[in-house]
Amino acid sequence: MSAPRTLRSLPVPTTEATFQPSLEPHPEITHVVFDFDGTLSWIRHGWPAIMHSVFEGHWAPAVEDSPARRKEIFDSIILGLNGRPTIHQMERFAYLLQERKITRVPELLRSEFQEKLDKEIRHRLALIQSRHSPMDEFVVHGGRKLLEWLAHEGLTLIVLSSTIEHRVREEAEALGLTHFFKNRIHGSGEDPSTFSKMDVFQRILQEDGIEGKNLLSFGDGPVEIQCTKTLGGIAIAICSDETENGSGKMDPTKHSQLLNAGADAALPDFRDAPALMEYLLQR
Repeated sequence: MSAPRTLRSLPVPTTEATFQPSLEPHPEITHVVFDFDGTLSWIRHGWPAIMHSVFEGHWAPAVEDSPARRKEIFDSIILGLNGRPTIHQMERFAYLLQERKITRVPELLRSEFQEKLDKEIRHRLALIQSRHSPMDEFVVHGGRKLLEWLAHEGLTLIVLSSTIEHRVREEAEALGLTHFFKNRIHGSGEDPSTFSKMDVFQRILQEDGIEGKNLLSFGDGPVEIQCTKTLGGIAIAICSDETENGSGKMDPTKHSQLLNAGADAALPDFRDAPALMEYLLQR
């Protein structure tokens, strides 16, 4: 009679990390879903600061407003609604402006933000395409190694982003990541306001004949965390640093919001993710 198998222990992280009591072995995992912007791709890094600058330009501060208070208000919108189409953040901001007797059209706010962001994206893609910058400079630290490990283990890898799908595919191709996901890159349509990550999650489960217990997701927004937990999966928060890729430090606002959203663990990047996956899968 063989001796009972010894369970693999939870790894000791090499960087900042938070492991919740809900983080337990989950060998049933077969599908791993990644958010894209801020989770795998660093091409759009700094977008919260760009959105902050747009908000700042339209905000009429009250006498009691301070920079710290404005940051708190703006972050509650910018990061609190991260993972949803951008128009939701603009609608929420326009509502706050209306309370201050200021009228702004959410779509015009979105266009202003997108124009500024697109300028940065074009510059970064040009650096990659001209080979002035290596692709991995714009992949969240450790991301490629994790994808290689997961693919070797035979797990099904999926991208689920609220960014317009053809943009996600273009940027994944520029980063040399497309082959990990094949045709499983999902983004929003031309009308992002109709897009729902939960709808896509449910379609994946139905089409692949799996259950929530077979699902694990990595994300830097509350939406994908909440969806995964609602469905019964494991959710890992990637609290990526928006200013220094690979700093090993978690963005404090993301950390707080994603744990509140129900994340089972929080990491600053992917350097410790393979060891964590070995623990979860018990391999």
